[in-house]
Amino acid sequence: MAQQDPISFFEFTQKFSTEEACREHLFQLRWPNGFVCPKCSHNECYSLKTRHIHECKKCHYQASVTSGTVMDRTRVPLRKWFWAIYFMSTDKRGHSALQLQKEIGVSYSTAWFMLHRIRKAMIEKDWDYKLSGIVETDEAFFGAPTHGGKRGRGTEKTKVIVSVSLSDDDNNPLFAKMETAKKLDADTINAFAENNVEEGSVILSDGSSSYPQLNQRGYKHIGKANSEGDKEYLKWLHTIISNAKSFIEGTFHGLDEKHMDLYLAEFCYRFNRRFWPDQIFNRLASACLRCARISYTELTL
Repeated sequence: MAQQDPISFFEFTQKFSTEEACREHLFQLRWPNGFVCPKCSHNECYSLKTRHIHECKKCHYQASVTSGTVMDRTRVPLRKWFWAIYFMSTDKRGHSALQLQKEIGVSYSTAWFMLHRIRKAMIEKDWDYKLSGIVETDEAFFGAPTHGGKRGRGTEKTKVIVSVSLSDDDNNPLFAKMETAKKLDADTINAFAENNVEEGSVILSDGSSSYPQLNQRGYKHIGKANSEGDKEYLKWLHTIISNAKSFIEGTFHGLDEKHMDLYLAEFCYRFNRRFWPDQIFNRLASACLRCARISYTELTL
């Protein structure tokens, strides 16, 4: 995606001050080379401007810029969707539904629903990306245990597997992934690695007995017990885990397991694009256009 100039929130609201300006921007993001029919891929259409619909000249399928996206069939104005996407993409602390409710003037349930739809786009965007090279991996535990609950691997907190790939040049973090888990056994670790890490990568972990089987799965595993006292070992991973916990506990005051993956995806999405702050709004808006609509019932079941 082409580099964009930095834009303040004031400039942002001026640029997207009308519904038409928002629709035109979404059209350019969704069809940068001109309309493409979602049904038959034909590239010519009639524009029904009064209905904000584009009708394919070949199969007569009708589509709007939001058809089949997270914004599909919404009654919320596009300007408010743009503000929500802007806040989600630029606020490192994250945005709660209560904050968004006050800022854009919608009900709490609408704000909650909008944010979860955007998080769904975040999680889908990074779903197929695999870590490679040197990959630090460990487990973390999010949320507060019940009264008298256990700590560590037997805790009642939400169990999360966390991985981060490191740069070959300076061992700085590149891309992070987090995923909740019911168990933290060898089968779970193996499945996480196969879904999220390129075969042949070097996986660094602590001394847990759940990891050595990775050597038989096409990875080179290096494990080191915490008692060895190397403060540099898994340094970036532990820093990212600490930041993610601050994000969840500071903005959302702790979360249960039900939607934890969506919030972890939000944290990772911004972290993974920290080098492109001037592109992140358009990247997230494009992700929202490529993500199918999810219903309120699906989120609350």
